[in-house]
Amino acid sequence: MTNKDFLLNETGISNQYKNWFLDYASYVILERAVPALQDGLKPVQRRILHAMKEMDDGRFNKVANIIGQSMQYHPHGDVSIGEALVNLGQKDLLIETQGNWGDVRTGDDAAAARYIEARLSKFALEVAFNAKITDWQLSYDGRKNEPITLPMKFPLLLAQGAEGIAVGLATKILPHNFCEICQAAVKYLRGKKFELFPDFQTGGMIDVLNYNEGKRGSRVRVRSHIEEIDKKTLMVRDVPYGITTSQLIDSIIKANDQGKIRIRKVTDNTAAEVEIQVDLAQGISPDITIDALYAFTDCEISISPSACVINNQRPEFPSMPELLKNSVDLSKDLLKRELEIKLGELQEKWHFTSLEKIFFEEKIYKELEKKHETWEKVLVAIAKAFEPFRKQLKKDISREDVVKLTEKPVRGIYKLDIEELNAQIKLLEAEIKQVKYDLNNLVDFAVNYFEELLRKYGKGRERKTEIRPFEAIQAKQVAIANTKIYVNRSEGFIGTGLKKDEFVTEASDLDDIIAFTRGGTMKIVKVADKTFIGKDIIHVGIFQKNDERTTYNMIYVDGKTGISYAKRFNVTGVTREKEYDLTKSEKARVHYFSTNPNGEAELVRIILSPNCSARHKEFDFDFQTMEIKARASLGNQVTKYPIKSVKLKQAGKTTLNARNLWFDDTFGRLNTEEKGSFLGKFSAEDRLLVIYNDGNYEMTDQELTQRFDADKILLIEKFDPEKIVTAIYLDSEKAQYTIKRFRIETNSLHNKFFFIKEGEGNQLETVSTDDEPVLIMQSGRGAQIRKARIKTAKAVEVMGWKAVGVKLTEYTKSLTMEWDQKKKPGQPELFD
Repeated sequence: MTNKDFLLNETGISNQYKNWFLDYASYVILERAVPALQDGLKPVQRRILHAMKEMDDGRFNKVANIIGQSMQYHPHGDVSIGEALVNLGQKDLLIETQGNWGDVRTGDDAAAARYIEARLSKFALEVAFNAKITDWQLSYDGRKNEPITLPMKFPLLLAQGAEGIAVGLATKILPHNFCEICQAAVKYLRGKKFELFPDFQTGGMIDVLNYNEGKRGSRVRVRSHIEEIDKKTLMVRDVPYGITTSQLIDSIIKANDQGKIRIRKVTDNTAAEVEIQVDLAQGISPDITIDALYAFTDCEISISPSACVINNQRPEFPSMPELLKNSVDLSKDLLKRELEIKLGELQEKWHFTSLEKIFFEEKIYKELEKKHETWEKVLVAIAKAFEPFRKQLKKDISREDVVKLTEKPVRGIYKLDIEELNAQIKLLEAEIKQVKYDLNNLVDFAVNYFEELLRKYGKGRERKTEIRPFEAIQAKQVAIANTKIYVNRSEGFIGTGLKKDEFVTEASDLDDIIAFTRGGTMKIVKVADKTFIGKDIIHVGIFQKNDERTTYNMIYVDGKTGISYAKRFNVTGVTREKEYDLTKSEKARVHYFSTNPNGEAELVRIILSPNCSARHKEFDFDFQTMEIKARASLGNQVTKYPIKSVKLKQAGKTTLNARNLWFDDTFGRLNTEEKGSFLGKFSAEDRLLVIYNDGNYEMTDQELTQRFDADKILLIEKFDPEKIVTAIYLDSEKAQYTIKRFRIETNSLHNKFFFIKEGEGNQLETVSTDDEPVLIMQSGRGAQIRKARIKTAKAVEVMGWKAVGVKLTEYTKSLTMEWDQKKKPGQPELFD
């Protein structure tokens, strides 16, 4: 054994090393990073609130003074106390602040502690403190008492949230809405089901599809609201939780530098509200850019909550409903303890007031005037004088009661004094009765308690974060083409680095590239500097997975038999970097190849070899006669004779059926997956008509990446130029409803046209494109209800789209309008 080994074993240092880490880890978990289940506070937060309660006189205190007071309880220095105090103040729940406390949206720091002030909020004083039911312990230096936990009568942890990293353990609890917590507490106490979802001070939107009650492994997606100001300008209206405006701007600039989005500049106009202006580059789609901002920047983030709390000196991992139930149960127990203490105090007060009444009313105080040998005998005599009245009392008379009575000032006793004591006793009896009732109906008492909290403190704490599902954004579909693809056809290479060779197309870093060779092979590869495909490349393009419309037309010769075949096929999904043989022949050679985005089938002229024995050396071949089959199919025989060349004779028309389109008003998106309302069958040239409630209409194409504000859309349908639009709008200036009928006369796409009278408060009420729309109007209430049916096609002439229209009826609040969906022949026509 070496001297070193001997020394280690003798002193036990090796054993100490084994224990020290566990001790340190336990300390960090229990005393620093993880909040307690009972009051939802970390130790530093609890000590700050306790210190502020000691200092509380209703006025604001300098934060520097609060930090100094807190250092009597917290042994980790002023910096950690100051940061925790600012964090509590910014949550705007337990602490009222004065001065510059920073901004969680912009990331601006608070002013120095000597310049800012704070005090406990009325809410904190009501729910967090009661010395009579608080358990105490000695502070770290043994000089003072501090609370083990505060008697918190509210699910604070849910309202404020918490985040901390310990040794081998972390907690991340998202904040929830104050009003919704109170409502959920009431539902739980009533035995009803409830739901809780996060709500952030920074606003934004949240998708809670995978929130899973906030359990470990759950996830939420949070987004900024992005508004399209015009076709060249976007405005970010808020920031996701945990992201500052500067971080968001940095992420936008980074995405632009990487070529994932294309913008001219980004400007931070944030003041009272968040405003980040994004100016788009020339020719860039705002809809695609909004999607790209969500896909590539911090405009959308994913948060994975992981609730961890300390309960009975051990970490636990509850769900949010479990956290609320535990907190509400604890609050109910604390309310019960407070009621029991109050009942004891009232009963004690009633007992002594009754003694005082008897003491004066029955003139027992005169025992003080009699001559007794000792003071003790005076007390005994007074106690004995109460014997006839014991039945009026609810407990025995103690020596302390008698001593306390003798300390009462004895002066002339008036009838008024006795009446006042009787009134006090009646009031105390009423209070005792109420407290006993509350104890026997504790659930109702707790319900009233939470409802009162909501009434007193709920104003201004309404939900700020909009709950809505998010559509899945495919990064490939919204990525801007930020690189160029080149091809060396003879040597068989494609890539971004072949800048001396032939340019083919622009692509994004996320795209897949599909390439075909003269030998009848196909390969799909990622965008790279240089990739080998195969010699004699005949086509290079961007590959879209699951694309069933792009059709490839091909004529090739079988190298073994000399027979030429034609085939039409789609490529929907393959393994990347794998070579696929489209001909099933080792020595095949492609004569003709075309790519058709909408399944077009062209007419080609085939010229045979002049030395062949065929009677006709030239003939036409129409791809329209062929069906689209699998890419591995052999194809149809074209000729057994050798082909000299194949030339395009006539461009083809699409052979695909018109595609069905749906509008999903949940996401404001067009789709082909049968989600939402069916819009109809659309050919390639068909367009959409969209009419908004602000009085604008817009013509648009079928591009699936478009975004629509579904809340503002009154009508979206396949455009028919022969249809007449019947629109009714409110003319606010004249306090009337105006009707107009017109045809869409404009042709430009993606431009909005305002077709109602301009004026503040004017808005489109309803619109129809039926051939003979019938409007049903109803006004009045109860027995005064009046109904009218109007055949608008007969009542109003067709006019220009810029026309103001004609008066329909006066404006009244009770008036409702709807289109008759069931037109019955012979039904009487009314016009009011």
